[in-house]
Amino acid sequence: MKSPLPLALIGGSLQSAVGRTHHIATRMDNRWRIVCGSFSRSPQLCSETADALSLPASAAFTDYHAMLDHFAGRLAAVCVLVPTPQHADIICDVLQAGIPVISEKSLACSPAEVERIIAVRDATQGKLAVTFNYSGYPAIRELRQMIAEGRLGNLVHVAAEMPQEGFIRWAGRPFQLPQPQAWRLTDGSLPTVSLDLGVHLHHLIGFVTGQHPISVTACQYSKGHFTEVVDSVHAMARYTGSLSVDLWYGKCFLGCANGLRIRVFGTEGSAEWLQMQPEVLQLSDRCGRIQLLTRSSMDAEVCGQDRYARFKPGHPDGFLEAFANYYSDIADWLRPRSELDGRIAQDSIASAEMALEGLQMMEAIAESARCGLWVELGRHAYAV
Repeated sequence: MKSPLPLALIGGSLQSAVGRTHHIATRMDNRWRIVCGSFSRSPQLCSETADALSLPASAAFTDYHAMLDHFAGRLAAVCVLVPTPQHADIICDVLQAGIPVISEKSLACSPAEVERIIAVRDATQGKLAVTFNYSGYPAIRELRQMIAEGRLGNLVHVAAEMPQEGFIRWAGRPFQLPQPQAWRLTDGSLPTVSLDLGVHLHHLIGFVTGQHPISVTACQYSKGHFTEVVDSVHAMARYTGSLSVDLWYGKCFLGCANGLRIRVFGTEGSAEWLQMQPEVLQLSDRCGRIQLLTRSSMDAEVCGQDRYARFKPGHPDGFLEAFANYYSDIADWLRPRSELDGRIAQDSIASAEMALEGLQMMEAIAESARCGLWVELGRHAYAV
């Protein structure tokens, strides 16, 4: 095993929930080592984060430009964890500094911003990965392989959902409103809930099926505490491969902490996966049989691989482990042990093009909700 790859963070302070996730996931398999960070514009918070990560004070920067200059030639990648509206300029700066970028989803706030990022990436011959981490679950990777091998037959329909309750439940006693980050309470040209949740569903559907959206029809609502933003989205989509898709996501559904679920229906069988039961893939066939496949199952081809066996079966892997799997893929992609490793890893990593398609789909969903018609991803609305 080679030494861990040196990683810098932009954002991801101790006050950042996603930051703490990246802190843990990068170190879980000893594939990465956080060596510096521009964790916050606050000198105190930046210093406290560096201390919590056992970094010297000299590794903490309030200005990411100074960090890039100081660590020039010494970084394998920079991970961008600031709020999404700040992504585009920072990502372009890092790419122009000649450093690979790992970006939190949704990469940017609009298709135009992603197109700008892609142009800079291509001009600099840079590398860019987007952390759509739910594809890191071994059960999801098992499902992907099953579909690729045709074990479900021809795909008929996919239903994907991601209901959450953060914008409608009370935050404590006495009854208090939740306090989301300020940027999540402002909708731009696309609802922030689509940048938060909708792009995950788009990526997950494409990851397991290999198909792409063609057109959508949708409704958007605001039903929680924060009426100034959209918090509920329902959509139907037509995909390549004659595949029909239902999507449902939002933050106003009580009882759903994170109800991510995907169901795939084919002519020979179906499969269902819930994030709340991450190691279980429920399979059904044409004979009416129902099977629960886990990483301890004899016929598990992906889940049972050694790389996913951090603990014995019965000690479930979850969200952090899935994130770590994704980070291992990125490490293999940036520094493959073999050409094959690099190709396999790249096939598991979300590209800027995938992020662009996701934002184009979210844009079409928003337009359809406004006009009440089917909308192609090329922005042409039409009645059916």
